[in-house]
Order: sequence, then C-alpha cells, then structure tokens
Amino acid sequence: LSSTMPQKILKSGKVVIVLQGRYAGRKGVVVETYDHGTDKKKYGHALVVGVDRYPLAVSRAMGRRKIAKRSRVKPFVKAVNYKHLMPTRYSLDVKLNDVLGEDTIKVGAIEKGKRSAVRKAIKGRLEERYVAGKNKWFF
Repeated sequence: LSSTMPQKILKSGKVVIVLQGRYAGRKGVVVETYDHGTDKKKYGHALVVGVDRYPLAVSRAMGRRKIAKRSRVKPFVKAVNYKHLMPTRYSLDVKLNDVLGEDTIKVGAIEKGKRSAVRKAIKGRLEERYVAGKNKWFF
C-alpha cells in the first residue's frame, strides 16, 4: 500500500466495542460514519447500533415462554466519537439503514420522537438474528 491516505477502518457493518460512557464495554455495529463531523458534532463520529442488555442463557429444560423471555435483546442507538470506539476484526451483515431512515443517516442523530420506534425496529432485527443462531459471538 503506497497511498498517502490512512486506511479507513471504521466502515459500515464493522463490529466495535464502545469504550466510554453509558454503553462502555458493549458491542455495537457501525451504521454510518461521519469522518469530518456534522454541523452539531464537529468531530469525527459514527452512528452505532448495539446491544445494551444481552440475552440470557437458555437450557433444554426451560419451557417455550421462558426461552422467549430470556431471548430478549435491549438495543441502543447512539452517535459515538471515534476515540471512544475500538474496532474488532468482525463485521455484521445486518442492513439497518432502512430501519433508521435516510434523514437520520444524513443528520447523524435521531429525532426525540422517533427514537423509541427506531429502537423497537432494531430490537426486532437483533432478536430475529439471535433466535436464528446467526452471529452467536455478537450476543
């Protein structure tokens, strides 16, 4: 690689670990990156969707309802400074752009009224992924 520009590591779909703040230690997926910042956030940041509360362990002895209850996922959606993210070697192939909407991705933040609706939609996608047994290392 003889280019003078540094390689871009944080791309859409990259799995990261949040290092600072309320969601420190949680895994997340980069949905969109903003290298030069936006009007409100002048620093480089990424729109991250992640798991706030992970699903609990299940066993064969448990009933259907108990397994369903323990398989719940609580997601978060947040714009996070690049300095507070640690990229991993993994990437997740979940398309979340349609859930978030184009206006959210352009602005880099979610409007107050839409936040809970977006979180519910993401919760559905992640739980569906978990129950199907895909990307077990993410949960």
